[in-house]
This record gives sequence, structure tokens and C-alpha cells, in this order.
Amino acid sequence: MKQRFVLASLVAVSMFAVACSDDKNDATTTTAAAAPDATTTEPMAPTTDAMAPGDIVAVASGNADFSTLVAAVKAAGLVETLQSAGPFTVFAPTNAAFAALPAGLVDKLLLPANKAVLVQILTYHVVGAKVMAADVKAGDATSVEGSPIAITIEGGTVMLNGSAKVVATDVAASNGVIHVIDQIILPPGLDVSKL
Repeated sequence: MKQRFVLASLVAVSMFAVACSDDKNDATTTTAAAAPDATTTEPMAPTTDAMAPGDIVAVASGNADFSTLVAAVKAAGLVETLQSAGPFTVFAPTNAAFAALPAGLVDKLLLPANKAVLVQILTYHVVGAKVMAADVKAGDATSVEGSPIAITIEGGTVMLNGSAKVVATDVAASNGVIHVIDQIILPPGLDVSKL
């Protein structure tokens, strides 16, 4: 039981979302066949509703590997949104994904002056529907931010925008589902180098 809680917490998320849609046809996400990368020691175990530890923010806050994501959600003022009923599908980047950004960028994004850009990035990681890995299809999924996320499946591995790999899937939260990704994805046309 403790191992399942730790596994569920591992991929909590905290992200994004200013609105949600009940239209499942607009949302596509990961696949159960997504292969974990070298940094994943074992695949994430799906949780049942009875085991769901809380909302997306609670799950993310319970795991130290999502401390940067949680800080970003707080700085963006999205905590209450991600604690709402949803449902949401969140593509949650790990601390390592944030650390791979250019030096100093995360600190700049957390500044109050850049809140609008941070909200745009975080809501781009959220789809306004609950989509389990088994329901994924290649194509575009509309993010809460409004821009499409290009989803491809290559040899059983789900990729977002051709670069971010889904490394764990179907982590249950009371208001949606979390899929863990190894890179930050940016909305089309957003240039963070000007921050």
C-alpha cells in the first residue's frame, strides 16, 4: 500500500488550467504502452478511485520531485483552479524537466512580472477532460491554454510536440489524471528568450 501511494505521488501534478471542457473528443493523451525512459526505475502503477490521495495539487505537493512545478503553480495563481472539480488531464514535468531549461529561466518565470507567461506555459500542459492512457490517439489535443498539443506515438512511446516523452501514465487524482513528461512544452509562438 505504501509503495502504491509513493508511486501515485511520484507523478502528481500541479499545473495549469483556467477552464475545463467536458468534451472528451477534444482531448487526447498518453498511451498505456508508453515506455519509461532510463530515469524511471519502474512503471507507475495506476491507482483506483479509492486510493486517490487527493486533487492534482495535493498529489503533486506530496512528492519532492514536483517541487518546482508546485512552486510554479503557486506563482501563477492556479492552485484553486487545479483543486476544482475538473476533470483535468495534466502533463506534469518533473524537477529535472524544469532544470533542463536555459539557466535562470525558471527564476525569471516565477517573478510576478512574468505571471501571464507562466500561466500560459502551465495551462498549455493541461487538457480540460480526463483522458486515460488507453484512450490516447495520435493527433492534436486542445490545451486549456487554447493551442494544440501534437501527440505522436513512436514505437509505443507517446511524444508531445515531437520532443517531450511521456514516462509514466494514469496517476489518479480526485479531479483528473496525471501523465508525467520529461520536458517542458511551450505553446506555439511563445518566445521565452525575451524574458
